[in-house]
Amino acid sequence: MNSKLVLMLIGIFLITQTLGLIVADKLIAENVHATLITDNPEDVENSVGLFVYILAFTAGLLIFIKFFAKFSGILFKALELLAIFASSMLVTLVFTETILVLIIPVILIALRIIFSENIWLRNLTSVIATAGAGALIGVSLGIIPVMILIALLAVYDFIAVFKTKHMVTLAKSITKKNLSFTYALPTKEHQFELGTGDLVIPLVFASSILNEFKAIKTFPEYFFPAIIILAVSLIGLIITVEFVSKDKPLPALPIQSALMIITYFVISLVF
Repeated sequence: MNSKLVLMLIGIFLITQTLGLIVADKLIAENVHATLITDNPEDVENSVGLFVYILAFTAGLLIFIKFFAKFSGILFKALELLAIFASSMLVTLVFTETILVLIIPVILIALRIIFSENIWLRNLTSVIATAGAGALIGVSLGIIPVMILIALLAVYDFIAVFKTKHMVTLAKSITKKNLSFTYALPTKEHQFELGTGDLVIPLVFASSILNEFKAIKTFPEYFFPAIIILAVSLIGLIITVEFVSKDKPLPALPIQSALMIITYFVISLVF
């Protein structure tokens, strides 16, 4: 595998997950969480409901692309800017409650509009969006609901890539527009695109685990299980990129999910 590609992948992963864990830790400390379907984070209805929402949203996007292709760029750009604004506001709010909570999101949106083709600015906004969304969802779900969610998403990812292939269609439509729903990993040979979902899901699991262990462990010990989960997730991601770099399509979530779930049960026995 291209060494530059691996280093970029590891760098983006570490930056995103470090920021995400910091955000998650702050949210837990301030008892901030989102109501997804029910108020009970341990209710599996939350994971099933969220999965259904994801399916419905994806179906809506595919229908829009098929019948309103000429307007798809406007829709995707609007969704991107909305995601950047909401996530950057959440991340900024974790560090300050000043007017910067509004200023920073507005600046990021302006920069994305002005320098829409800049891939490193796109990577920056992808990092912030992933860190904010992953942390908030993770602290809002218990361990069992999270494991059910990632198992469902892993199966769906496999079907969407190898069976229906609609995920390939959606990915091509997004990457052509240089949007903050993927990370750009440019090399001399090719520019690889990594979906933000491949970093969001590990962060969701790690944030949920952080929430669980922070209640029973002290600093910095309560971070260790979450870090271990992210480490095995990164291994799964590198394995996936190895296949993709050889023009062999392979969804990341099935491998990542299997490694994370197995590792969690081992962690539960050790910690």
